[in-house]
Amino acid sequence: MRQLPALKELRDWLAENPAATKRDIARAFGIKGGAKVDLKAMLRELEAEGSVPRRRAASASGKLPPVTVLDVLGPDAEGDLFARPVEWRGEGAAPRIFITTQPGDPALGAGDRVLAKLAPVRGPDYDYLARIIRKLGANPQRIMGIFRREAQGGRIVPIDKGADRFWQVSDTGGAEDGELVHAEPLAKGRFGPARAKVVERLGDPSAPRAVSLIAIHQHGIRDAFPDDVLAEADRAAPLPQGDRRDLCHLDLMTIDPWDARDHDDALFAEPDPDPENPGGFILWVAIADVAAYVTPGSELDREARRRGNSTYFPDRVVPMLPDILSGDLCSLHEGVDRPCMALRMVIAQDGTKRTHDFHRAMMCSRASLTYEQAQAASEGRHDAATAPLAAQIDALFGVYRVLKTARARRQPLDLDLPERQIVLSDEGRVTSVAFKERFDAHKLVEECMVLANVAAAETLREKGSALLYRVHEEPGPEKLEALRELARESGFNLAKGQVLQTRHFNQLLAQAEGTEFDELINMATLRSMTQAYYAPQNFGHFGLALREYAHFTSPIRRYADLIVHRALIAAHRWGDDGLGHWDVEHLDETAKLISEAERRSMAAERDTADRYLAAFLADRVGAEFSGRVSGVARFGVFVKLDETGADGLVPIRAIGDEYFRHDPEAQTLEGEKTGFRIGLGQRVKVKLAEAEPVTGGIALELLEVEGEAPKRAAGHRSRGGPRRASVRARHASAKGKKKLKRKGG
Repeated sequence: MRQLPALKELRDWLAENPAATKRDIARAFGIKGGAKVDLKAMLRELEAEGSVPRRRAASASGKLPPVTVLDVLGPDAEGDLFARPVEWRGEGAAPRIFITTQPGDPALGAGDRVLAKLAPVRGPDYDYLARIIRKLGANPQRIMGIFRREAQGGRIVPIDKGADRFWQVSDTGGAEDGELVHAEPLAKGRFGPARAKVVERLGDPSAPRAVSLIAIHQHGIRDAFPDDVLAEADRAAPLPQGDRRDLCHLDLMTIDPWDARDHDDALFAEPDPDPENPGGFILWVAIADVAAYVTPGSELDREARRRGNSTYFPDRVVPMLPDILSGDLCSLHEGVDRPCMALRMVIAQDGTKRTHDFHRAMMCSRASLTYEQAQAASEGRHDAATAPLAAQIDALFGVYRVLKTARARRQPLDLDLPERQIVLSDEGRVTSVAFKERFDAHKLVEECMVLANVAAAETLREKGSALLYRVHEEPGPEKLEALRELARESGFNLAKGQVLQTRHFNQLLAQAEGTEFDELINMATLRSMTQAYYAPQNFGHFGLALREYAHFTSPIRRYADLIVHRALIAAHRWGDDGLGHWDVEHLDETAKLISEAERRSMAAERDTADRYLAAFLADRVGAEFSGRVSGVARFGVFVKLDETGADGLVPIRAIGDEYFRHDPEAQTLEGEKTGFRIGLGQRVKVKLAEAEPVTGGIALELLEVEGEAPKRAAGHRSRGGPRRASVRARHASAKGKKKLKRKGG
C-alpha cells in the first residue's frame, strides 16, 4: 500500500481530474483500508481552503438526466454545435453532446448556457443528441482580438473569420493600440455595445511568427511545459542496453521530410534466405522507446496525456514531450545508440505477412535520409549517405513492391488530394505555396508503418490486452445516398443494394480520374467519410480496409502510440513501465481526450495555414484566379483557388442581386428570379477582393461559372445558368427527397 500523497500532490492531481470521485482518488494513489479515513480528512482540508470543490459521489449510472443544463462549446469546422453538461457526476470525462437545431431555436455560440432535452446515441465523436428547450444565458469566455485605442478606453476587434461584432473596453490592462490581446466579456447592460476587459497582452499580431501563436491561444493548445515537467525531463539520461536485444548490427535508417523535427521510426530490409519463402523479405521496423522515459503517472505522462499529440505549424512545433526527449533522447538520430521497440516481420512475395514478433531492443541508425534522398537512391542516383546502403535501400523498395501487391488486393480508399506546403523565409514570411510531391519513398514508409500498426493490434488482441484502436467507421446511409446521387448526375456509378466496401469507392474514383469531375468526386467522397477516432473497442478501420488497426509507430508525437507501447511491454512482461491498472481503467476517458486533442490540433493547423495564405495573397488584391467551389452555405460559397489551395468566400451579395435559396443537402444556391444555380465542384473564375492576414479571411468576387458570367436578375425569371450547373452543383439529397430540376443552357 502506498503512503498518503502530500497535500500539494493531491491538490495538483485533483486540478487535473476535477470530476474524480473519492473512489478514483483512492485508486489513483493506491490507498486502501484505514488510510481512506486520512484521505477524507485531507479532502476536507482542501475543500475548506477552497482549493478544490466539494466532492460528490459518482452517479450510479454515469448517465445524464433526460433534461439537462448545458454549456455550449461552439461550432466545429463543419459548423456543428457541441456542448457539455454543466454538472457531471459520472466517472471519467464528461459526455460530448451534439446540438440539433430546429426552426425557431435561438442563435447559439461558445459560452452560451441552455436547457436541453437529451437522447443517448452512439456517434463517432459524441454520446448524446440535444434539442434546445430554452436559452439560459452565457458563461464568461475569453476573447482574442486586436485592441484599438479610443478616447474612452478602446475596443477589441475579434480575429475570428466572419465575426461582425466588437467589445468596448475601459479596463485596457495597459494594452497598446494594435496589440493582440486576450479579454473577458463583462456583464452587458440593456443598451450599448458589449463590454470586456483586457486580461492578457499577446504582442504584435502582424509579426510573422505571431500567426501560429494566434492559433495556439485561440484553440487552447498547451505551448508551455510546467516547471515540474521540465525538471523531470531534465533528469532523463541515455539508457543502458540492459536486457534489450542488440540490433546495432542492422543497417536501420530513418526516412523523413527534410524539415523533420524528430525521428520516430527506422527501417531495415533484406531478402529472406528461407527457401520456403522465395522472393520474400525480412523487414525490421524500429520505433523510439518513449515508454522507457515517460512512465505511467509521472509528470511527463500527465502532461503528454493532456496534450494528446504534437501540433505542427509552418514555423514551429508544439511538441507532446519536452525537446530534450522529443528532439534528443527519444529521437533515432544517426550514429547514436537509442532504445527502441523493434518489430521483425517476414513478408511473402505476394505481400502477405507470414510471421511477426516484437522485441525491446537497442539500435543505432546508419543514416537519417530525406524522402528525396531515398527516392534518388532507389533510381540509382546515390550520394555519400546512400551509397554505402545501396543494397539495403534496394531491399526496402523491394518490400514496397510486394506490399503494393497486397494493398491492391485489400483496396484501401485511394483518394487523390494533394497536400499543400507553405514555405517561410528566415524572418517567418511566406515565400511560396506549393503542393508536396508524392514519391514512392513516401508510400514505402507509409506501407511499412501500416503493416507495423496492424501487427501491434493483432498481437495485443491475441494476448487479450487492453489497448487503444484507431477506429474509422463506415459512412452513414444518408451520406452514401448523397454521394451516389452526385455520381449518377456526373455520369458515373456507385454500387447500391449491397454492403459498400472501399473497392466500390475506388471504382467510382477510377471512373472520374482524368475527367472534368475528378476533383469533385474526390472531394465528395472525402466528405462522405466519417472522422477517425480512438477507442478501446475495435470497430475496424474502413478507410484502410483493415479489421483491426492501432497506432504504434509515432510515440514521440501521439499519446495513443505510447499507450500501445505500454500494452506491448505489459503483454510481453518486459518491465514495470507497461500499461498499469489506472491506464486500463481510464482508457475510455483517454480515448476521448486524445481524440478531442487531435481535432483541436487539426483546427489550429488549418487556421494557421489560412492566415499564412491570406498574408501571402494580401498584396494581390484585384488579381483574378481560377478555382473550384469547395463548399456552399446560406451566406455564400467557398472557392478553393487552384494556384495556392487557399479557400476564399464569395459572399451571397457578390453572387447576384436577388434572393438565393440554399439547399444544404444538394449543396446549392439557386436564384429566385433567374434560376441561376451554383454548387459544389463547379469551376469558377474569381477576383480577390480582400485578404486579411489576422483573421485568415479571403473575400472573393465571382466573375465566371463554368466559363460564363453569372446571370443577373432583370425583373423577369430566366431559365439561364451554366449548362453543367445542375450536374456539378447537385450534391445528392437523402432518399425520397424531391430532385432538383435541371436548368437548360
